Amino acid sequence: MSPTTLFILGASGDLTSRLLLPSLAALLSKHPKRRVILRGAGSEKWDEQTWRKAVSDAFADAPDALDLVTIGDYVSADVTDAGAVASLVDGLDRSTVLYFALPPAVTAAAIDAMAGLTLPEGTVLAMEKPFGEDEASAKQLNQKLLALVPEQQIFRVDHFLGRSTLLNLLGVRLANRIWEPVWSAEHIDHVLIRFDESVALEGRARYYDRAGAMIDMIQSHLLQVLALLAMDPPATLDERDLRDAKAAVLRATHVFGDDVAASTRRAQYTAGRVGERDLPAYRDEEGVDAARQTETLAEVVFEVASDRWAGVPFVLRSGKALPRKWSEIVVTFKPVRHLPPGLDGVPVDGGRLTFSLGPDEMSLRLHVTGGDDPFALREENLLADLGEGQQRSYEEVLEELLDGDVALSVRADEAEECWRIIQPVRDAWASDAVPLETYPAGSAGPGWHTD
Repeated sequence: MSPTTLFILGASGDLTSRLLLPSLAALLSKHPKRRVILRGAGSEKWDEQTWRKAVSDAFADAPDALDLVTIGDYVSADVTDAGAVASLVDGLDRSTVLYFALPPAVTAAAIDAMAGLTLPEGTVLAMEKPFGEDEASAKQLNQKLLALVPEQQIFRVDHFLGRSTLLNLLGVRLANRIWEPVWSAEHIDHVLIRFDESVALEGRARYYDRAGAMIDMIQSHLLQVLALLAMDPPATLDERDLRDAKAAVLRATHVFGDDVAASTRRAQYTAGRVGERDLPAYRDEEGVDAARQTETLAEVVFEVASDRWAGVPFVLRSGKALPRKWSEIVVTFKPVRHLPPGLDGVPVDGGRLTFSLGPDEMSLRLHVTGGDDPFALREENLLADLGEGQQRSYEEVLEELLDGDVALSVRADEAEECWRIIQPVRDAWASDAVPLETYPAGSAGPGWHTD
């Protein structure tokens, strides 16, 4: 296998040392035939020895993987300067993966600095979310990117799309005949997609206090999960068919009932205790501007206005400083039309299919009889262990990047649609049409819209 060049802009930053390089090490340790040439540029004035040590330290858990990497040069450069960027581009090999491991504003400035340059054939541009700040800025960013390389060479990273469980979701749904006939509003009552975290701000005020829970999680990650869950079966899983199917869902998605006040909730944590940790109120965290009223918990109910899904609430929720990490997709089926008299107990639903992300497992809750009273209904869960998958979601991201496969990245139109979908919510929250609730850190937070 011929080596692939991975050139990281922001090589001296936290994302590179904490996620990218350790994930690259883990990936290479599992695929020893793969070879990578690793280059870097950053704001720190590192010499060759410092760069090599940074790579070696990041590979500490998989030291044998260092033999599969050729550690190339490190360049100290301001990647927002047109002259510096031109010099970097001039030294690129063909088919280089150019990874913008930078804050979104710096990435946008670096793309501006590349205007008018000709990149070597096959160059892949990879960048982190958010992609723009609203629909208009996302369109502008996409136009600048498309002036540099074709869409098939742009990888907008959403590491949630690299989660093995989400890929298992596709397998369960598309390869089993028992699900496709019931995968619609005819049989499904509502869907919950949530990502609860026990962690609090963790020093991310500079980004998080401007983004909040909705933009950080719902606008990007959870809407992408919704699109995978609700899409019609694509003809193939290649990048065009898969992303066409997702984009069709996003185009049909809007706030349920177009009623932001009734279909959304926002809240902020106050002082409390999570596990053994005492946490201050969010507004008292270092770097937080209390006047912004940034939400640390967001919940939005959406509808996919299509023949398959019209009328089904899709509840997307994410929050911080909650009792425990809890990430799952729950598909709740409608009750059966008729339950024969004599069965003791009336089920509140027709069963639930749950995909849990961490641990990666799938459970199906069924109503069964048995026990002391053979006519008494009770609930049983059938549990399937989906395996460890990739331990780091960025392993999947890097594997796809190095293979040149953009199928599980976010396409330009998807990025724009995600901003369009949440804009009415942003407007309503900014005008205080939806009050900011509070919840003590370590509590379960506000109730659900499906309660």
